[in-house]
Amino acid sequence: MPSNWIFWVLFNVFVLAMLALDLGVFHRKRHVVGFREAIGWTLLWIALAGTFAVLIYFFGHTMTGHHARPNSELSLEFITGYLIEESLSVDNLFVFLVIFRYFAVPRRYQRDILFWGVVGALVMRATFILVGIKLLNAFEWIIYIFGAVLIYSGVKLFSQQDDKIDPERNIVLRWFRKLFRVTENYEGHNFFVVRNGMRYATPLVVVLLMIETTDLLFATDSIPAVLAITREPFIVFTSNVFAILGLRSLYFALSGMFDAFHLLHYGLSVILIFIGTKMLASHYVRIPIGVALAVVAGVLLLSIVLSLVFRKKVEASA
Repeated sequence: MPSNWIFWVLFNVFVLAMLALDLGVFHRKRHVVGFREAIGWTLLWIALAGTFAVLIYFFGHTMTGHHARPNSELSLEFITGYLIEESLSVDNLFVFLVIFRYFAVPRRYQRDILFWGVVGALVMRATFILVGIKLLNAFEWIIYIFGAVLIYSGVKLFSQQDDKIDPERNIVLRWFRKLFRVTENYEGHNFFVVRNGMRYATPLVVVLLMIETTDLLFATDSIPAVLAITREPFIVFTSNVFAILGLRSLYFALSGMFDAFHLLHYGLSVILIFIGTKMLASHYVRIPIGVALAVVAGVLLLSIVLSLVFRKKVEASA
């Protein structure tokens, strides 16, 4: 058991409490999430992440059980990891939007799908982080594989066009439809219904499976990217969790503005290539965490600004 186990317990209690408040109190009455509400929740999650970074700054040694590095460095690692996860999550949201449009999911049902998608993502990310750190600690050469994967993903993302997602090619989805009966139409907010004594899955389950398998694929990029910043399990886990918890509100805040960030994937591509290169060169060149944070934040901001500026020029010339 790690020496800082109490902070692992406290953090997970906090996560469960926030999920319970979200599901059982703030959104007990199902409704369509509006822009103002989504912005409010997004800012709340960002503020909570910022507060947590401050706590690490003052109590990092106690929270992580690691005394070899200053608290300021641990705090910067958390901020960088959170920023990487948050920016890569935006790319996830583009895919989620396409999935929702493909299955014609009514907006009032999207909140439930994303809530359970977040729960599933938390479990998967925790597993990925545990396995990834153990592999890196046991086999140092794994870092080169992770770095190569990130660079490959970055190059692929840079050349990516508006590829159409074909859910019918999803192996998990095809397997699910062979094992379960699926209703033709949505049945309210129900994921399963019983008809004539037989249980049927509704299209909500199908969409949730698509969301979960898509997030699993994205995790193969995002987890190695954060592990390139730090191998401190508590920092990797908490930065991931804060980004994932804010994912749903961020989706509803940006769902009407995705077209405005059409150059964002180029920025994410550069970030992945930079982080991958950092991993490959880690044994020869040490890039300070402050420099890594500045590069990630700068590239992300530049891609957003260029997207907005380019969009305005196109509209002006139309």
